[in-house]
Amino acid sequence: MEDSQIVALFHERSEQAIAELDRKYGAAVRKTAANILNDRQDEEECVNDTYLGVWNSVPPQKPDPLLSYVCKIARNLAVKKFHARSAQKRNSAYDLALDELEECIPSALSVEDELAAKELSAAIGRFLDTLGYEDRFCFVRRYWYADAVSDIAEMTHSGSHRVSVRLFRTREKLNRYLKEEGLLA
Repeated sequence: MEDSQIVALFHERSEQAIAELDRKYGAAVRKTAANILNDRQDEEECVNDTYLGVWNSVPPQKPDPLLSYVCKIARNLAVKKFHARSAQKRNSAYDLALDELEECIPSALSVEDELAAKELSAAIGRFLDTLGYEDRFCFVRRYWYADAVSDIAEMTHSGSHRVSVRLFRTREKLNRYLKEEGLLA
């Protein structure tokens, strides 16, 4: 079923919309949640909350592309659940991805720093626009979707070491870019 047809089902408030969304993009939603949460029960709860979030937001929204919209909701919910859970324990896979970016991005922003966070977000977006397709793909898969380096290597038909080096160099470029923009000391 086409994305536009699934969105139309949501606008009609048809419960079939959720079944079609799950059929088409359920695996991507589960993978997004799994990469961050690494706990089967939390992952399933996140998937269900994602579908509820889509159900509640699509009318009036008309997401295009639907996959990005749904995965963004899943990712945001998973990160929220991760942070709630991280007070009790650490999740090594997601923490590792965040730790890799730690030296490039300022830590723990307060409410007063919200404007700076938006500026940082915009600068990272501009930085990503300067990258070639493969560097941008690897960066987004690692730091947005929290994919394992081995999974990214498989997706790009290259070795894990090559992806690790590519990510390392991209983080170095990001660090330099943010210093040039005056966002890092």
